[in-house]
Order: sequence, then structure tokens, then C-alpha cells
Amino acid sequence: MHPPDNLPSLKQIIGQYGLRARKSLGQHFLLDTSLCERIAQAAGPMSDADVLEVGPGPGGLTRALLTAGARRVVAVERDWRCFEALDSLVAAFPDRLRVIEADALTIDDGALLAAPAMVVANLPYNIGTALLLKWLEAPGRFRSLTLMFQKEVAARLTASPGTKDFGRLSIRTQWLCETRRLFDVNPKAFTPPPKVVSTVVQLVPRAEPRYPADADALTRVTAAAFGQRRKMLRAALKKLTGEPETLLLAAGIDPTARAETLTIEQFCALARALTALER
Repeated sequence: MHPPDNLPSLKQIIGQYGLRARKSLGQHFLLDTSLCERIAQAAGPMSDADVLEVGPGPGGLTRALLTAGARRVVAVERDWRCFEALDSLVAAFPDRLRVIEADALTIDDGALLAAPAMVVANLPYNIGTALLLKWLEAPGRFRSLTLMFQKEVAARLTASPGTKDFGRLSIRTQWLCETRRLFDVNPKAFTPPPKVVSTVVQLVPRAEPRYPADADALTRVTAAAFGQRRKMLRAALKKLTGEPETLLLAAGIDPTARAETLTIEQFCALARALTALER
């Protein structure tokens, strides 16, 4: 599916509307059309899906999603300056593109999207992790999430136990989703170029969490454990319970172990033990 020939280029749009990326909004506009197309293709087939995009800016990735055949794209943007810049796309794809002025952290995604739904976005750096955690509250809402983060965040999402990047975000994400890093993105692909490399990550929600555990208990256990990650768990978990060694032994975990050495399965066992202890 090809875009209309009369669409202005992204550089023309930025010049016409005087768009300058705002640091306060975490903006770095993605102008490399080949890269936008690569991201859209990496997201997989979307002709039967509604696609949520956050922070479309001048619309580079938005065009790629529409051209890739998305059934409908819902683009959520906080920056009012971008609305006029997206008018040409709305006119070109009137039945397939909806642009909404809203804070993506507060909108009801379910009310905007028809199933099946996907998320494909070059996330604003300053809210990327918060948005992911929000979407993970209802992971079954999406068939997949193909997202661009700072490379260091992507490393945390996909980290294995025993590595320096393994932590709360690794556990939460991998407990709920199949997670993989797709490719890195050079800063030169953006305007203005960020000071860091970015990475595209794909998350595919599991039909059921990887191991049985109460979500709130798992959150509390991982927060306590990694809140003092250099300490042995028998010390780190004192804020969670007055009987940390009892909790650890009930989960079959050595009280002298440290948080980063445990597997996701072991953290889920800890969460189950905490739930049983508090009954």
C-alpha cells in the first residue's frame, strides 16, 4: 500500500509548521523513512488490527504504519503544534487515522481501540517506562507491543538473572510477556539527535503469566529485594516482613542470596510465600 504522491516530506512539514523537538516532552523526531518502515514491518501483520501510537510528532512512523496496511491507527499526542502537521495524513487516510490530543499516561486505551490491538511507538524518553508499566496492567489488551526505548532501558527489559541490568522491570516484563530486542537505532536517525543509542524491543503478552503469583505480592517482593540489592535477602526483606528468613525458607531460597541471583520463578515463589504468610 503506497501513500498518496502529494504528501509533503517530513522535512517540509517540520519547516512549514516550525516544529522543534521539546526536551520537556522527551521529543526526538524520527525522520528516517527507511527506519520507520523497518519498525512497522518488525511489528508484524496489522491489516486486521488497531494500532496505538504515542508521540507521532510530524508523523514519520504514522505514515509507515498506514502504508504497512494497519486497519486503523490511533495516534496520541500531547503537543498541540503537531496537530496541524498531521492534517495532511488525516486527509490522506480519513477512515484509518485518528489523532487524539491527550496524555497517554491517563487515557483509557481500551475505549479507543477495537480488538485485536497492537502498540507501535517511538516512545518519549521521559515517560517510556511509565507507559510500559501502565500497559502491563492489562497485557491481554494487546497482541504485541513494538516499542523504542533508550538502549539502557531495553537492556533492563531483556536482562537475564545474574547480570547487572536484571531488576524489577526485567521481572515484571518477562513474567507477563515474551520479550526480545530487535535492533539498535543510531542517534543520527533523529532530529535532534539524542545523546544515547535507542533500541527497538518487541513484547508479546503471554496467555497466562509465566509462573503463578499474585501481581501485588510480586511487586512488593521485588521492590524490597532490589531496593537494597547489595544486601543479602534476609536483610533486604526486613522492610517487607518481620520474618524474612521464614519467608525465604518457605520459598526454598537461601537467606544469604542476593536479589540479582534469583530467577523469575524464584521471585514468584517468594510472592506466593508472602501471600500465604499474610493470610
